Amino acid sequence: MMHPCLFIIFSFLLLLLEATTANQLVSVGDVNNKFFDVERRALLDFKSHLQDPNGSLSTWTAEDDDDCCTWRGVMCNDQGHVTQLDISRNNLNGTIHRSIGSLTQLRYLTLSYNSFYGTIPQEFGNLNNLQGLSLGYVGRCRVENIEWLSHLSHLEDLVMDGISLAKANQWVNVISSLRNLSWLSLDGCELSQVMYPYSSSFLNSSSSSIETLILSNNNLTSSMYHWLFSLTSNKLRDLDLFGNTLDGIPINPGNLCTLTSLKLYNNPMLINLPDFLYNFSRCTSLRLTYFYASDSEFTGSLSDDIQKISSLRYLYLSGNHINGTISEKLWELPELTSFDLSQNSLSGAISEKIGNSGAIIIKLSKNPLQGVPSIDHMSNLSYVESLDLNSCKLGPSFPKWIQKLKKLTYLDISSNGISDTIPLDFWDMWPSQLRFLNLSSNNISGEVPDLSLNFDNHSVIDLSSNSFNGPIKNVSSAVALLNLSRNKISGGISFLCQFVDGFLEFLDLSHNSLTGQLPDCLWHFKELKVLNLGNNNLSGRLPASIESLFKLEALYLYKNDFYGELPLSLKNCTSLNSLNLGANKFSGNVPVWLGENLSGLYALILSSNNFFGTIPLQLCQLPNLQILDLSSNSLYGTIPSCLNNLTSMVQQGFLPPPNVHPFTTQWYHSRSAHPDIIYEYYVDHAMIEWQGDEREFFRNLGLLKSIDLSSNNLTGHIPYEITNLFELIALNLSKNALVGEIPRNIGQMKKLIALDISRNNLAGGIPSSMTQMTFLGYLDVSYNNLSGRIVSSTQLQSFAPSRYDGNAGLCGLPLSKKCLGDEEPVIGKSEDDGEDEFWGWFYIGGGTGFAIGFWIAIGALLLNRRGRHAFFQFYDSFKDWVYVKVVVFVLKLQRAKYT
Repeated sequence: MMHPCLFIIFSFLLLLLEATTANQLVSVGDVNNKFFDVERRALLDFKSHLQDPNGSLSTWTAEDDDDCCTWRGVMCNDQGHVTQLDISRNNLNGTIHRSIGSLTQLRYLTLSYNSFYGTIPQEFGNLNNLQGLSLGYVGRCRVENIEWLSHLSHLEDLVMDGISLAKANQWVNVISSLRNLSWLSLDGCELSQVMYPYSSSFLNSSSSSIETLILSNNNLTSSMYHWLFSLTSNKLRDLDLFGNTLDGIPINPGNLCTLTSLKLYNNPMLINLPDFLYNFSRCTSLRLTYFYASDSEFTGSLSDDIQKISSLRYLYLSGNHINGTISEKLWELPELTSFDLSQNSLSGAISEKIGNSGAIIIKLSKNPLQGVPSIDHMSNLSYVESLDLNSCKLGPSFPKWIQKLKKLTYLDISSNGISDTIPLDFWDMWPSQLRFLNLSSNNISGEVPDLSLNFDNHSVIDLSSNSFNGPIKNVSSAVALLNLSRNKISGGISFLCQFVDGFLEFLDLSHNSLTGQLPDCLWHFKELKVLNLGNNNLSGRLPASIESLFKLEALYLYKNDFYGELPLSLKNCTSLNSLNLGANKFSGNVPVWLGENLSGLYALILSSNNFFGTIPLQLCQLPNLQILDLSSNSLYGTIPSCLNNLTSMVQQGFLPPPNVHPFTTQWYHSRSAHPDIIYEYYVDHAMIEWQGDEREFFRNLGLLKSIDLSSNNLTGHIPYEITNLFELIALNLSKNALVGEIPRNIGQMKKLIALDISRNNLAGGIPSSMTQMTFLGYLDVSYNNLSGRIVSSTQLQSFAPSRYDGNAGLCGLPLSKKCLGDEEPVIGKSEDDGEDEFWGWFYIGGGTGFAIGFWIAIGALLLNRRGRHAFFQFYDSFKDWVYVKVVVFVLKLQRAKYT
């Protein structure tokens, strides 16, 4: 039994211990609460610097009892510390506040795909427990000093795509110091050459743990290989160097033999493909499955060494300079699933061993391949899902062996010189699975087939530019794109009323012999973006149901017999950006709602109709308008002086409305049989009066800025405001009743290539400022009341005398009539004689000079990766433009005899 005194002492000590423990617990609780409050305030500070239009962070509130661990995008550990923060893809705007640096327990931070701006705060270096940091495409952000990154020693995954590291000169050393890094993505970070020598940490290969390395879309040169190869200690699996300025790749089997994926596409690599394959084939344990080197500079043939890369599943070498025949060893690769050798110079026959391949995606388009395998060898191809043989030489007979490919979802045999009919059972081969069919640009004849079967949802049918005839009977409602243009199709278009709740986005039936009216059932076409019925024999009024085409962006009804006033319901098509109703019998006033409701228009063509009245001032409210053609109508009144409000004709460059792709419009791409297939289904076009002749503009339409008000009854002066349209390319005011003088400052329209003001009642002289119009390739001022000397410049004297006919008061070259005081007609110096002398030498010696200068400029452009990418996107549009320029140049040389 315990002594009473001892009991009292023991009890006292126990109470003291409990009190001390309680005080300690309170103290620890206070510390934890204080720490958690720091994390909570840090998140609220971060939010306070953001705009959140979607309310994604609405759960982040400042209420006292609010637990931040319950907030959207926030995750905590068992102790209540914030360990994960993921607010990606929330459309957040603003700056990334340094308060995030207070979240020291963070393991994973994801801010990707928002719209931040400014500098990434250096306080991120406090997050020394981070294992994953994703800052990909966070907006217009930059890093000026990247040293903070070296403190994140536990980092395993790092994504900084789209962040400018142009000023972060030490990025190589910093990255090399991260010993645990396994995934590194620096896509589009404005990286350039890698400086040497590197730090000691680099030399020790401290970052050899990297397995995935993405350095695409930068300006890296071959100087980066020293650093790259130091990282490849048997761990690098995926290497992406797409879109740089690499001029080669030194292949050392000891460095890259561990790769499973290699992406080199869009680099100016002048590499011999046989040597490349040989070097790779020396790897004893190569497991390369994905090799992508499209749009580069590979040369030589596809040699037999391809068989030694037996693990290859995906091979993409399109857009190179590969020649010779295809090695038959290609078809024997046991793992091959997809390959693309299109746009090369491969020749010879398509091997019958193609049947040995296991590939389900085969692309050999735009090669001079010829010959057709026998049907007996096609039984092994029953698994093929995608076959692209566009622009080969399969014709003239239709390749019947295709009918053996029972699983096809994608087929392109366009531009193959096929002059034959299609077997009737061809259309019964695929049980409702075909998603893409392109037989265009051949000479296939026969009646239009029944297109109501065998097509999957959002499918594509392109039978354009053939010789199909007869009526269109049935079309599947599953079709998203239907192009039957440039055939010999007749009959009506009542089949359109069969579409109920369909997917149709694009319909082109132009250049056929269709008759009848446009049926009043257009409410079915909720998704329609392009409707082209041009150059047919259609007639009648436009139906009221046209108002249902809310998504319509391009409407082409030119060269038909439509009549009546434009229906008011058309103003509901507010997505329209291109409207071509030329060469019909429409009448009434030009509607004011064209300018009030269709604010996105960049092409408005109402030529060769029966419109009357004045030109509505509301057309000046179209800031994107680049083509305005009201010619050959019965319009009267004056030319609106507000035309200088047409912003697109004043400012430099192409200014498309928000829903328009400049130059070409790609309506349908990712829905095709495979996600990497992008096909240009439609090219905007228009008929434009150009240098006295009607011409159809296609890919260069986006570059054209033109106004044609000719062949009307317009009166009054040429408004001087029109000369503020500095970017205008073509201006035609001919065949009106305009009076007064040519605006004196017309010469500031220096971009004009074509100017026609003939057959009016203009008086006065030719302004001296016209000597500045050095691009002018077509000029007609004939049949006016002009007088005085034709101002002396090489440009104006280069045109034929007939362009000045009907102006009795004009004198001087190129006319034979001398001016008063002239003994011999001599070309004098203009007020800007230095420029005239330059252009004179340009026209005389320009053949060589222009060519050398042009290709030097293009060469410099192509050596720059971003420039090269932009050039090839732009080339299809630019080549027609160059054609116009060259024609003008040649005309000037021919006219030099008048000088």
